[in-house]
Amino acid sequence: MKCVLSCIPEPTVVMAARALCLLGLVLALVSSSSAEYVGLSANQCAVPAKDRVDCGYPEVTPQQCNNRGCCFDSSIVGVPWCFKPLQEQGECSF
Repeated sequence: MKCVLSCIPEPTVVMAARALCLLGLVLALVSSSSAEYVGLSANQCAVPAKDRVDCGYPEVTPQQCNNRGCCFDSSIVGVPWCFKPLQEQGECSF
């Protein structure tokens, strides 16, 4: 008796793969929709929506935005998500 392996995956394997892909997509969307300020303080990125100056390009990722030295916050629709941070006020000494 000869055993032949099928090249067609089992339906449960296909469903598991689809579920895993969907989970990955959902996690990516959730993580990108929250504010991320890598290397910047929250104060620097506390820019009012109306005052945001675009620092990115269409479909920029949070990591790409932060690599440019910019803030990323996708929680507000209709304003730049990648924007220039506020300059921290240093102490002046005379």
